[in-house]
Amino acid sequence: LEISPVQARAGWAVGWKKATFWGKDALTAERAEGPKRLNWGLLATGRGIPRSDCEVKGSDGAALGQVTSGTFSPTLKQGIALALLGPTVKEGDEVIIDVRGHDLAAMVVKPPFVQVQVRES
Repeated sequence: LEISPVQARAGWAVGWKKATFWGKDALTAERAEGPKRLNWGLLATGRGIPRSDCEVKGSDGAALGQVTSGTFSPTLKQGIALALLGPTVKEGDEVIIDVRGHDLAAMVVKPPFVQVQVRES
């Protein structure tokens, strides 16, 4: 699976102000037009563990994208995943992950999944 820094929400790591770099024209164009897909977090609301390459569908069954990685979160005690999803998907949307022929309900979230609290010493 190919993914650009714009799609991965890693545009902060790109030297946009540099005069030139490999792929600058393509990245600049994608940034201006908006990416055709975007990296989102998926938080399973049903029982199951999403895995790489699982298809993500809307409630109407329309294909929205693909899981890039998934696992069980021991902290959250539920399945989580990262997925490349189309531009119509928004935070809070409910989606279905096809896990080996079984539908797994999930909610679209913006990573990180767990908020880190810093303790002052």
